[in-house]
Amino acid sequence: MSDNYRALTRTYRPTSFDDIVSQKHVSSTLKNAIKKSRLAHAYMFCGPRGVGKTTMARVLARTVNEIDRDVDGESLNQTLNVVEIDAASNNSVDDIRDLRERVRIPPQNGRYKIYIIDEVHMLSKSAFNALLKTLEEPPDHVIFIFATTEPHKVLPTILSRVQRFDFKRISVDQIVERLANVAENEGIRIDEESLHVIAKKADGALRDALGLMDQAIAFCGNNIEHEELLRALNVVSTERMFDFMNAVEAQDSSRGLELINDLLQEGYDIQEYLVGLTEHLRNLYVAKSSEQMHLVEASPDTKKRYRESSKAFSEDDLMRMLHIVSEAQYKIKEAHQPKIQFEITLLKLIHMERSQKLNTLLTELEGLKKKLNNSELPASDTQESAKQELDSEIKSPPASEQKTEEPVPNTKPPNQKGKAEASQSPEQPTHPQKQTEPDTSTTPAKNTNGQQTPQEKPKSKQKVADTAASESEKEDSQKDDEFDNLFGTSSLEKPEPDAPQPNSAPEPQESQQTETTTVQKRAPKDVTLQEINDCWEDYLGSLRHHVPHLLYLQMQRVDAVELKNGDLKLRATDEFAKKIVDENKRRLGKFLEDEIGAFLSFSCFVKKQEKNSEDSMSPYERFKKLQERDPTIKKLVELFGAELDYNLNQ
Repeated sequence: MSDNYRALTRTYRPTSFDDIVSQKHVSSTLKNAIKKSRLAHAYMFCGPRGVGKTTMARVLARTVNEIDRDVDGESLNQTLNVVEIDAASNNSVDDIRDLRERVRIPPQNGRYKIYIIDEVHMLSKSAFNALLKTLEEPPDHVIFIFATTEPHKVLPTILSRVQRFDFKRISVDQIVERLANVAENEGIRIDEESLHVIAKKADGALRDALGLMDQAIAFCGNNIEHEELLRALNVVSTERMFDFMNAVEAQDSSRGLELINDLLQEGYDIQEYLVGLTEHLRNLYVAKSSEQMHLVEASPDTKKRYRESSKAFSEDDLMRMLHIVSEAQYKIKEAHQPKIQFEITLLKLIHMERSQKLNTLLTELEGLKKKLNNSELPASDTQESAKQELDSEIKSPPASEQKTEEPVPNTKPPNQKGKAEASQSPEQPTHPQKQTEPDTSTTPAKNTNGQQTPQEKPKSKQKVADTAASESEKEDSQKDDEFDNLFGTSSLEKPEPDAPQPNSAPEPQESQQTETTTVQKRAPKDVTLQEINDCWEDYLGSLRHHVPHLLYLQMQRVDAVELKNGDLKLRATDEFAKKIVDENKRRLGKFLEDEIGAFLSFSCFVKKQEKNSEDSMSPYERFKKLQERDPTIKKLVELFGAELDYNLNQ
């Protein structure tokens, strides 16, 4: 190597606006400003590293002062008219004070004295404030050019006094084109795939790409081979990515583990591989979902391979893979065993169930569902009778009540009884004891010889099953009655009132007459408030066994205060009791009708008692009062020895 060798980044630094790559929006604006003599007194160039910010500042200084091209960029700083300052090492107030003194000196040759301050965001806040006045009203012969990669760290007062230009990242194709020209000028043989590897590794910075090109030439010589380049830059090749995705497609875990082991043995970084795999999956998704292959930064041959490889996966599969790999990049940073976590991540991709199989399974389930719906036949007579018997068992009164009822002999012929049962509403269940009798509507027909068909045998078995079921129901109901007598019904349950159902079964005429004589049907105007108050305790007692416990407790906080035109006004002690009563007022009115023989509409209002004797009670006295009011609580105290636990400070 020659002693005076210069790096490619310095040798190929642009000296004119036309040589600068991918920043036409900045160079065109500056060229027009120079033509029209409309140069500003301060500029700020912002953007990522290696995109030409400092180069653009030097080209501007060279152009406005008409400096010869033979003077390279580094030599510009040796002239008296162009001053480059590194803000990282000259960031104090004293440095800015010295700059303000030198600004007054006019240029010795040329039109302008240009100050290029690189990495201006490194200046301290005091230094920025010291520069404000000079920056806002500099001498006519001074131009300030600031360059920074982090403009958000610059004070807004500085940004408001400059013209800002944002530099953009350089695309892979533009970097490849520039590197091809450099390789041709230097006599370097390199294939297009290798140029794409260098361009993608540079991450949008042309300066970094030229540096990587220098590194590749030093490792490979003038003839750069693709495999040697990958080893020199420690980059995972695209071929490895395709091999791994082939193992994922075949769901070959052994092949996948072998590829992972080879990768780690060769010293590749796990994070670098995951970054490359993420980009590979992203390119597969683009090739699968759209025709815009220009979004894939690769050579034409590699783009074709992406198109072919994407056919093996669906868009959903690729999205799930992207999600798994992107999550792994964060988890592996904090993992105690990154290698194990890395292998687990890649095995997840291999064993992941494909969405195509899931869609096929869902399609088969839908087809099976349709077949079952189409093959569903109308219910037979036996099925209908079984359903009616099941409903009657659910809705029939408890077994304890069935014992008190005496069976009534059936004097009607079977055909007349079948007509009577057919005339009943289907919503009302029939009595279980009545269903065991023969019914002509469901009785099997006899054959021509007068013998009964074999369908009668299951009917007799059904009677035995019904008898056994009724016995078990009696035992369960007795247990339930004992539990209810001990603890009461749950407040979460909402049982329906056991109102008499006239259509449930044909009742004797004598029992119907006794029921009508017990409660006479009266008009609401015939009822008095005194009569309601007299039967109020009995009314609450009946509610206890027929309504949820919560409703019963709230009704104890309600008093009847006025009766007018069939409207009973109730006074509640709080809003919650009023809300519960309003939601159940029709139900409560039906139970009151059973007591007084007239249906009254309820309207509730809230009025707190002026003097509440319980307010002056101690918590222990209130608890004793509550035991007297609610037998359930009293029973719990006696059984479990419950004691009051309260905070005296409350």
